[in-house]
Amino acid sequence: MDFHKMSIIGKNINLEVLRSTEIGLFLDTENREHDGILLPKRYVPKGIDVGDFIDVFIYRDSEDRIIATRLDPYIRIGEFAYLTVNKVESYGAFLDWGLPKDLFVPVSQQRSLMVNDGYYLVYAYLDEQTDRIAATAKVHRHLQNEAEDLEIGQEVDLLICDETDLGVRVIINNKFWGLIFHNEVFQNLNEGQKTKGYVKAIRESDKKIDITLKKEGMAEVKDARSLIIEALHDAAGFLPLHDKSAPEAIYEELEMSKKVFKKAIGNLYKDKMIAIKKDGIHLLE
Repeated sequence: MDFHKMSIIGKNINLEVLRSTEIGLFLDTENREHDGILLPKRYVPKGIDVGDFIDVFIYRDSEDRIIATRLDPYIRIGEFAYLTVNKVESYGAFLDWGLPKDLFVPVSQQRSLMVNDGYYLVYAYLDEQTDRIAATAKVHRHLQNEAEDLEIGQEVDLLICDETDLGVRVIINNKFWGLIFHNEVFQNLNEGQKTKGYVKAIRESDKKIDITLKKEGMAEVKDARSLIIEALHDAAGFLPLHDKSAPEAIYEELEMSKKVFKKAIGNLYKDKMIAIKKDGIHLLE
């Protein structure tokens, strides 16, 4: 097996165009004994010439050739995603990951037998025996419960997972399990959704990670100030909201908690940007 080839499978990489043919471009792998990697003609952007560099994703096609594509897969090696099953065979399932050749999940890597059109959380890895990208539904072995190198208030990437009695489980930075408590959820969240969040707490007892979808403290208030001013401009300078308004009314209008809203309007009032009256808040020119 060619080590250099193996090392680039499943990665996005910037490669030089060696030559142009009727079937597409051949890209340099710095391994001159081979002819290069084919980027099929249908993926070749206009205006690309020999000697130019191009960003591609490398994988094996249905004929097991190492090939390049400009398509953006739904998952890469070392990542988690929810994917849909296209086909089930006795030896495994084939998932839609946005590329012409489906992503394979061996039976041995399924938590329970997958079914057609099922939607499953999986982790992508390189099968070193076959040199192919594969996926596993046994995701727990690839995730940590305890926080490492995370700080309170840090912005993180989230993958929304299942709902529990306490809240919504998430995967943080493709590395850790985390939890958004029910009282921190102010918007619709769906399995498989990717979003940003913030580390709210790292529990001393077990190092587990609590996540919030909003910035904490003054950073959140600054964001809320901007949203309120923007909403006031859109509403001709008046919103029928004040510190006595119901939390539901505030969230429906501005998608923020009453606590943050009160801090923000207090801040805006202090800066003489709004007036707070019985009927609501007024923008001051």
